[in-house]
Amino acid sequence: MFLCFGIACTNMIGTVYKSTGSWYLVKALDGTFYECRIKGKFRIIGIKSTNPIAVGDAVEFDLEQSNNKETGVINTIQTRKNYIVRKSVNLSKQTHIIASNIDQVFLLITVDNPPTSTSFIDRFLLTAEAYGIKAILLFNKMDITKGDSILNLNALIEIYSNIGYECLKISAKNGDNLEAVKSMMKAKTSMFSGHSGVGKSTLVNTIEPTLNLKTKAISEMHQQGQHTTTFAEMFDLSFGAHIIDTPGIKGFGVVDMDAAELDQYFPEMFALKTNCKFHNCQHLHEPKCAVKAAVSAGKIAASRYKSYLQILEGEEAHFRTDSYDTA
Repeated sequence: MFLCFGIACTNMIGTVYKSTGSWYLVKALDGTFYECRIKGKFRIIGIKSTNPIAVGDAVEFDLEQSNNKETGVINTIQTRKNYIVRKSVNLSKQTHIIASNIDQVFLLITVDNPPTSTSFIDRFLLTAEAYGIKAILLFNKMDITKGDSILNLNALIEIYSNIGYECLKISAKNGDNLEAVKSMMKAKTSMFSGHSGVGKSTLVNTIEPTLNLKTKAISEMHQQGQHTTTFAEMFDLSFGAHIIDTPGIKGFGVVDMDAAELDQYFPEMFALKTNCKFHNCQHLHEPKCAVKAAVSAGKIAASRYKSYLQILEGEEAHFRTDSYDTA
Protein backbone atom coordinates (compact mmCIF):
# COMPACT_ATOMS: atom_id res chain seq x y z
CA MET A 1 0.00 0.00 0.00
CA PHE A 2 1.29 3.48 -0.85
CA LEU A 3 0.63 6.32 1.61
CA CYS A 4 0.77 9.69 -0.18
CA PHE A 5 0.58 13.15 1.35
CA GLY A 6 0.68 16.00 -1.15
CA ILE A 7 3.76 15.46 -3.26
CA ALA A 8 5.37 12.90 -0.98
CA CYS A 9 4.76 9.17 -1.18
CA THR A 10 6.19 6.61 1.24
CA ASN A 11 6.41 2.84 1.38
CA MET A 12 7.02 2.49 -2.34
CA ILE A 13 8.37 -0.92 -3.41
CA GLY A 14 10.22 -1.66 -6.63
CA THR A 15 13.00 -3.51 -8.43
CA VAL A 16 16.33 -2.00 -9.42
CA TYR A 17 16.66 -2.15 -13.22
CA LYS A 18 19.84 -0.14 -13.68
CA SER A 19 22.71 1.08 -11.55
CA THR A 20 25.04 3.91 -12.53
CA GLY A 21 26.98 4.08 -9.31
CA SER A 22 25.19 6.96 -7.59
CA TRP A 23 21.70 6.75 -9.14
CA TYR A 24 19.44 3.76 -9.62
CA LEU A 25 16.55 3.22 -12.02
CA VAL A 26 13.78 1.52 -10.06
CA LYS A 27 10.57 0.06 -11.46
CA ALA A 28 7.69 0.37 -8.99
CA LEU A 29 4.95 -2.22 -8.62
CA ASP A 30 2.65 -0.17 -10.86
CA GLY A 31 5.22 -0.22 -13.68
CA THR A 32 6.42 3.36 -13.27
CA PHE A 33 10.19 3.97 -13.38
CA TYR A 34 11.84 6.31 -10.91
CA GLU A 35 15.39 7.58 -10.62
CA CYS A 36 16.47 6.90 -7.07
CA ARG A 37 19.45 7.54 -4.86
CA ILE A 38 20.45 6.19 -1.48
CA LYS A 39 20.51 8.26 1.67
CA GLY A 40 23.53 7.70 3.85
CA LYS A 41 25.48 4.46 3.77
CA PHE A 42 24.09 0.97 3.40
CA ARG A 43 25.98 -1.78 5.13
CA ILE A 44 25.01 -5.37 4.51
CA ILE A 45 26.29 -7.90 7.01
CA GLY A 46 28.74 -10.37 5.51
CA ILE A 47 29.37 -8.45 2.28
CA LYS A 48 32.26 -6.03 1.83
CA SER A 49 31.02 -4.48 -1.38
CA THR A 50 31.87 -1.39 -3.39
CA ASN A 51 28.20 -1.06 -4.36
CA PRO A 52 25.48 -1.52 -1.72
CA ILE A 53 22.64 -1.85 -4.24
CA ALA A 54 22.63 -4.01 -7.36
CA VAL A 55 20.43 -4.62 -10.37
CA GLY A 56 17.75 -7.12 -9.38
CA ASP A 57 17.46 -5.86 -5.82
CA ALA A 58 13.97 -5.43 -4.40
CA VAL A 59 13.96 -2.09 -2.57
CA GLU A 60 11.71 0.22 -0.60
CA PHE A 61 11.88 3.93 -1.32
CA ASP A 62 10.25 7.29 -0.64
CA LEU A 63 9.47 9.90 -3.31
CA GLU A 64 10.63 13.49 -3.13
CA GLN A 65 10.73 16.58 -5.35
CA SER A 66 14.21 17.42 -6.65
CA ASN A 67 14.78 20.22 -9.20
CA ASN A 68 11.12 20.07 -10.21
CA LYS A 69 11.48 16.34 -10.79
CA GLU A 70 10.04 13.48 -8.78
CA THR A 71 12.83 11.16 -7.62
CA GLY A 72 13.17 8.46 -5.00
CA VAL A 73 15.26 7.86 -1.92
CA ILE A 74 15.99 4.17 -1.24
CA ASN A 75 15.78 3.33 2.43
CA THR A 76 15.60 -0.47 2.53
CA ILE A 77 16.98 -3.40 0.55
CA GLN A 78 14.83 -6.49 0.91
CA THR A 79 16.51 -9.82 1.59
CA ARG A 80 18.29 -11.22 -1.47
CA LYS A 81 17.73 -14.84 -2.44
CA ASN A 82 21.12 -14.83 -4.19
CA TYR A 83 23.68 -12.56 -5.79
CA ILE A 84 26.83 -12.84 -7.88
CA VAL A 85 29.99 -10.82 -7.38
CA ARG A 86 33.38 -10.07 -8.83
CA LYS A 87 36.45 -8.64 -7.16
CA SER A 88 36.78 -4.90 -7.05
CA VAL A 89 39.53 -3.72 -9.38
CA ASN A 90 41.02 -1.21 -6.96
CA LEU A 91 40.14 -2.78 -3.62
CA SER A 92 41.19 -6.42 -3.63
CA LYS A 93 39.50 -7.18 -0.30
CA GLN A 94 36.17 -5.90 -1.51
CA THR A 95 33.75 -7.15 -4.11
CA HIS A 96 31.43 -5.65 -6.68
CA ILE A 97 27.93 -7.12 -6.75
CA ILE A 98 27.05 -7.79 -10.39
CA ALA A 99 23.37 -8.62 -9.92
CA SER A 100 20.96 -10.19 -7.45
CA ASN A 101 17.81 -12.31 -7.30
CA ILE A 102 18.65 -14.26 -10.45
CA ASP A 103 16.43 -17.26 -11.17
CA GLN A 104 18.66 -19.01 -13.68
CA VAL A 105 21.75 -18.77 -15.84
CA PHE A 106 22.01 -20.33 -19.29
CA LEU A 107 25.43 -21.53 -20.44
CA LEU A 108 25.82 -21.76 -24.21
CA ILE A 109 28.09 -24.63 -25.26
CA THR A 110 29.47 -25.55 -28.68
CA VAL A 111 31.50 -28.69 -29.37
CA ASP A 112 33.11 -26.96 -32.39
CA ASN A 113 33.51 -23.42 -33.66
CA PRO A 114 34.66 -22.79 -30.91
CA PRO A 115 34.97 -25.89 -28.71
CA THR A 116 33.83 -25.55 -25.11
CA SER A 117 36.00 -27.58 -22.73
CA THR A 118 34.59 -29.66 -19.91
CA SER A 119 36.80 -27.79 -17.44
CA PHE A 120 35.15 -24.55 -18.51
CA ILE A 121 31.68 -26.04 -18.12
CA ASP A 122 32.57 -27.42 -14.70
CA ARG A 123 33.93 -24.10 -13.43
CA PHE A 124 30.76 -22.42 -14.59
CA LEU A 125 28.53 -24.99 -12.88
CA LEU A 126 30.61 -24.73 -9.71
CA THR A 127 30.04 -20.98 -9.72
CA ALA A 128 26.30 -21.35 -10.20
CA GLU A 129 26.11 -23.92 -7.39
CA ALA A 130 28.10 -21.63 -5.08
CA TYR A 131 25.76 -18.71 -5.71
CA GLY A 132 22.61 -20.81 -5.50
CA ILE A 133 21.57 -20.09 -9.08
CA LYS A 134 20.00 -22.72 -11.33
CA ALA A 135 22.14 -23.50 -14.39
CA ILE A 136 20.80 -24.74 -17.73
CA LEU A 137 23.09 -25.98 -20.50
CA LEU A 138 22.25 -24.97 -24.06
CA PHE A 139 24.14 -26.84 -26.77
CA ASN A 140 24.13 -24.39 -29.65
CA LYS A 141 24.90 -24.54 -33.40
CA MET A 142 23.12 -27.84 -33.96
CA ASP A 143 22.62 -26.73 -37.56
CA ILE A 144 26.35 -27.18 -38.26
CA THR A 145 27.18 -29.97 -35.77
CA LYS A 146 27.84 -33.17 -37.69
CA GLY A 147 29.56 -36.57 -37.54
CA ASP A 148 31.89 -37.20 -34.61
CA SER A 149 30.90 -33.86 -33.12
CA ILE A 150 27.39 -35.25 -32.59
CA LEU A 151 28.86 -38.19 -30.67
CA ASN A 152 30.92 -35.84 -28.50
CA LEU A 153 27.90 -33.64 -27.89
CA ASN A 154 25.72 -36.57 -26.87
CA ALA A 155 28.44 -37.77 -24.50
CA LEU A 156 28.52 -34.36 -22.82
CA ILE A 157 24.75 -34.31 -22.49
CA GLU A 158 24.83 -37.75 -20.90
CA ILE A 159 27.40 -36.61 -18.32
CA TYR A 160 25.56 -33.51 -17.23
CA SER A 161 22.00 -34.76 -17.49
CA ASN A 162 22.95 -37.73 -15.28
CA ILE A 163 24.13 -35.27 -12.63
CA GLY A 164 20.79 -33.50 -12.83
CA TYR A 165 21.46 -30.50 -15.06
CA GLU A 166 18.90 -29.61 -17.71
CA CYS A 167 20.40 -29.86 -21.21
CA LEU A 168 18.86 -28.69 -24.47
CA LYS A 169 20.05 -28.80 -28.08
CA ILE A 170 19.37 -25.55 -29.93
CA SER A 171 20.23 -23.53 -33.02
CA ALA A 172 20.19 -19.80 -32.41
CA LYS A 173 20.63 -19.25 -36.14
CA ASN A 174 17.76 -21.48 -37.31
CA GLY A 175 15.57 -21.00 -34.26
CA ASP A 176 15.52 -24.68 -33.34
CA ASN A 177 14.13 -25.24 -29.82
CA LEU A 178 14.11 -21.52 -29.01
CA GLU A 179 10.44 -21.70 -28.04
CA ALA A 180 11.49 -24.18 -25.36
CA VAL A 181 14.12 -21.70 -24.13
CA LYS A 182 11.53 -18.91 -24.03
CA SER A 183 9.19 -21.19 -22.10
CA MET A 184 11.92 -21.74 -19.48
CA MET A 185 12.46 -17.99 -19.26
CA LYS A 186 8.84 -16.95 -18.72
CA ALA A 187 8.18 -15.18 -15.41
CA LYS A 188 11.86 -15.52 -14.48
CA THR A 189 15.02 -13.40 -14.42
CA SER A 190 17.79 -14.93 -16.52
CA MET A 191 21.37 -14.35 -17.57
CA PHE A 192 23.23 -15.89 -20.52
CA SER A 193 26.90 -16.84 -20.55
CA GLY A 194 29.39 -18.55 -22.81
CA HIS A 195 32.68 -18.26 -24.63
CA SER A 196 32.95 -15.55 -27.27
CA GLY A 197 31.71 -17.02 -30.53
CA VAL A 198 29.23 -19.54 -29.14
CA GLY A 199 26.27 -17.45 -30.34
CA LYS A 200 25.11 -15.72 -27.18
CA SER A 201 24.29 -12.42 -28.86
CA THR A 202 22.58 -14.20 -31.75
CA LEU A 203 20.46 -16.19 -29.31
CA VAL A 204 19.42 -13.18 -27.21
CA ASN A 205 18.57 -11.10 -30.26
CA THR A 206 16.62 -13.95 -31.89
CA ILE A 207 14.61 -14.44 -28.71
CA GLU A 208 13.92 -10.71 -28.42
CA PRO A 209 14.82 -8.79 -31.63
CA THR A 210 13.94 -5.39 -30.14
CA LEU A 211 16.66 -5.84 -27.52
CA ASN A 212 19.43 -5.53 -30.11
CA LEU A 213 19.59 -1.73 -30.21
CA LYS A 214 19.41 -1.48 -26.43
CA THR A 215 22.24 -3.88 -25.74
CA LYS A 216 24.35 -2.35 -28.51
CA ALA A 217 23.89 1.12 -27.09
CA ILE A 218 24.80 -0.01 -23.59
CA SER A 219 27.88 -1.85 -24.78
CA GLU A 220 29.11 1.18 -26.72
CA MET A 221 28.50 3.42 -23.74
CA HIS A 222 30.72 1.30 -21.54
CA GLN A 223 33.59 0.53 -23.88
CA GLN A 224 35.82 2.90 -21.95
CA GLY A 225 34.88 1.52 -18.57
CA GLN A 226 35.53 -2.17 -18.96
CA HIS A 227 38.16 -2.21 -16.22
CA THR A 228 36.29 -0.06 -13.72
CA THR A 229 32.80 -0.29 -12.27
CA THR A 230 30.46 -1.96 -14.73
CA PHE A 231 26.80 -0.99 -14.89
CA ALA A 232 24.33 -3.80 -15.38
CA GLU A 233 20.77 -3.40 -16.62
CA MET A 234 17.60 -5.48 -16.54
CA PHE A 235 15.17 -5.63 -19.46
CA ASP A 236 11.55 -6.73 -19.66
CA LEU A 237 10.97 -9.09 -22.57
CA SER A 238 7.80 -9.23 -24.62
CA PHE A 239 6.85 -12.74 -23.48
CA GLY A 240 6.83 -12.05 -19.75
CA ALA A 241 10.48 -12.68 -18.92
CA HIS A 242 13.42 -10.61 -17.68
CA ILE A 243 17.05 -10.64 -18.71
CA ILE A 244 20.00 -9.00 -16.99
CA ASP A 245 22.66 -7.65 -19.31
CA THR A 246 26.11 -6.99 -17.85
CA PRO A 247 28.16 -5.35 -20.63
CA GLY A 248 31.87 -5.06 -19.91
CA ILE A 249 31.93 -7.99 -17.51
CA LYS A 250 33.70 -10.92 -19.10
CA GLY A 251 33.37 -13.29 -16.23
CA PHE A 252 31.00 -14.97 -13.87
CA GLY A 253 33.44 -16.09 -11.23
CA VAL A 254 33.78 -17.09 -7.62
CA VAL A 255 35.98 -14.69 -5.67
CA ASP A 256 37.31 -17.24 -3.17
CA MET A 257 36.76 -20.92 -2.64
CA ASP A 258 37.52 -22.91 0.50
CA ALA A 259 39.11 -26.24 -0.44
CA ALA A 260 37.19 -28.01 2.32
CA GLU A 261 33.89 -26.89 0.76
CA LEU A 262 34.74 -27.53 -2.87
CA ASP A 263 33.12 -30.96 -3.21
CA GLN A 264 29.72 -29.69 -2.08
CA TYR A 265 29.48 -27.81 -5.38
CA PHE A 266 29.95 -31.04 -7.34
CA PRO A 267 26.53 -32.64 -6.63
CA GLU A 268 27.50 -36.18 -7.65
CA MET A 269 30.54 -36.09 -5.35
CA PHE A 270 28.77 -34.48 -2.43
CA ALA A 271 26.07 -37.17 -2.58
CA LEU A 272 28.74 -39.83 -1.93
CA LYS A 273 30.83 -38.00 0.64
CA THR A 274 29.11 -39.58 3.63
CA ASN A 275 30.30 -42.97 2.34
CA CYS A 276 33.96 -41.94 2.55
CA LYS A 277 35.94 -43.32 5.50
CA PHE A 278 36.93 -39.83 6.64
CA HIS A 279 34.33 -37.10 7.09
CA ASN A 280 36.81 -34.49 5.83
CA CYS A 281 37.93 -36.56 2.85
CA GLN A 282 39.15 -34.44 -0.04
CA HIS A 283 39.10 -37.41 -2.45
CA LEU A 284 42.83 -37.30 -3.15
CA HIS A 285 44.92 -40.05 -1.55
CA GLU A 286 42.69 -40.98 1.38
CA PRO A 287 41.85 -44.69 1.79
CA LYS A 288 38.31 -45.98 1.26
CA CYS A 289 37.19 -42.89 -0.65
CA ALA A 290 33.71 -43.38 -2.11
CA VAL A 291 34.26 -40.67 -4.73
CA LYS A 292 37.45 -42.20 -6.12
CA ALA A 293 35.74 -45.58 -6.18
CA ALA A 294 32.84 -44.10 -8.15
CA VAL A 295 35.27 -42.56 -10.65
CA SER A 296 37.01 -45.92 -11.11
CA ALA A 297 33.64 -47.59 -11.63
CA GLY A 298 32.58 -45.03 -14.22
CA LYS A 299 29.76 -43.68 -12.02
CA ILE A 300 31.42 -40.25 -11.87
CA ALA A 301 32.82 -38.86 -15.12
CA ALA A 302 36.61 -38.77 -15.22
CA SER A 303 36.45 -35.27 -16.72
CA ARG A 304 34.48 -34.02 -13.73
CA TYR A 305 36.98 -35.50 -11.28
CA LYS A 306 39.83 -33.96 -13.28
CA SER A 307 38.17 -30.54 -13.05
CA TYR A 308 37.74 -31.02 -9.31
CA LEU A 309 41.44 -31.82 -8.91
CA GLN A 310 42.52 -28.84 -11.01
CA ILE A 311 40.48 -26.48 -8.87
CA LEU A 312 41.48 -28.14 -5.60
CA GLU A 313 45.16 -28.11 -6.44
CA GLY A 314 45.13 -24.42 -7.20
CA GLU A 315 45.08 -24.17 -10.98
CA GLU A 316 41.68 -22.49 -10.82
CA ALA A 317 41.43 -21.70 -7.12
CA HIS A 318 40.83 -18.02 -7.82
CA PHE A 319 38.77 -17.70 -10.97
CA ARG A 320 39.72 -15.03 -13.44
CA THR A 321 36.96 -12.63 -14.42
CA ASP A 322 37.86 -12.47 -18.12
CA SER A 323 37.16 -16.05 -19.11
CA TYR A 324 33.72 -15.76 -20.63
CA ASP A 325 31.00 -13.32 -21.52
CA THR A 326 27.90 -12.81 -19.44
CA ALA A 327 24.65 -11.14 -20.37
